[in-house]
Parts: sequence; C-alpha cells; structure tokens
Amino acid sequence: MIKLLLAEDQGMMRGALALLLGLEEDIEVVAEAGDGLEALEAARRTRPDVAILDIEMPGRGGLDVAADLRRELPDCKVLIVTTFGRPGYLRRAMEAGARGFLVKDGPIEDLVAAVRRVLAGEQVVDPALATAALSVGPNPLTERERDVLTAAADGATVADIAARLYLSESTVRNYLSAAIGKTGARNRIEAVGTARHNGWL
Repeated sequence: MIKLLLAEDQGMMRGALALLLGLEEDIEVVAEAGDGLEALEAARRTRPDVAILDIEMPGRGGLDVAADLRRELPDCKVLIVTTFGRPGYLRRAMEAGARGFLVKDGPIEDLVAAVRRVLAGEQVVDPALATAALSVGPNPLTERERDVLTAAADGATVADIAARLYLSESTVRNYLSAAIGKTGARNRIEAVGTARHNGWL
C-alpha cells in the first residue's frame, strides 16, 4: 500500500483529489494539509511514501517543503502539482529534490500513474513543461536579486525595500538594476512580471 500525503491549499480541490486517489486499491491517503507547515508536520507524523505538494501554499510553498522533506525524510518521494506551468518552477522543483512535476489540468489517471512511477524511482515531468524549461534556460537571478524583486512586487519604494531587507538604498538600486538587465525588462515592474512568468521568483 502506498502511503500518500496530499498538500493543497484549496479545500475543495484537496477533498476531491483525496477521494479520487483513495479509490485506488494500492493508495492510502494518510494525511491531508492545507499549507506548507501543516504538510511538514503531517509528513513527520505519518512518514508517507509519496507527498503530493501544491507549489503555491500559505506558510511554506511546495518547493520549500520539498527541500525540507529531502533533508528530513529522504525516502519520501515528492511530486509537485501546480496550476502554474512555469519553466523556472520546474527547474527549482528538481533542485529541491522533487521526483515529479505535473500541471493540475491533466487527468487524474496521469496523477495516479505519476505516484506509482516516482515511488518506483522514475522521474515524471509534464512533457510540454520540460520543453519550455529547456528553451528558457536557468534562472539568471541571484538569491538577493530575487529577494529584492519579490519585495518590489507590491510597489514598495527603494527605501521600503532597503528597510525590509536590511540593505542600503544604493545596494537595493544595484540589485534592481541587475535584475532588470538580466530579465531584459525596461523597469522593475516588467522585471517582476518576467521573473514571475518564468517561475524565477
């Protein structure tokens, strides 16, 4: 029996997936979670064989939880599911130790097959997303540039960002300038949009 943890922040979607996956004779949903912190606690408690993680959840996102699980429960295989088929997300998921990456609009049969395949040691990736990830290339932004762009996303001023990240204003301007250049954008709003579209933030 495959012990499965399901982490999805939308209650209706989580309930429907748990019901459908639970119909499989070889799968038992041992835990459900609505956010990343809950997922991590549930994984520690139930020791699942496979964890299905939504990429965007409150608290800690699926990518963070995947990295935590790789460190704390290395035998647990992680399968990331997302509404957002962004190439950068795929690359970051693989770097975090995920064994699979699927977009949510696929049939439930694909998800069931992916659970079995990652448990068998295979890597399962949505083919269209794999192609897109190769064409986009790696994330060009440094960790600090990502932090500054993320902080800039809500329209914060340079002074606000500097205070929030404990940096000088000139350092923030340098990071913003570098991020704008690397994303090929004309300004920081465009840079945020491009970085988000590619899954780099």
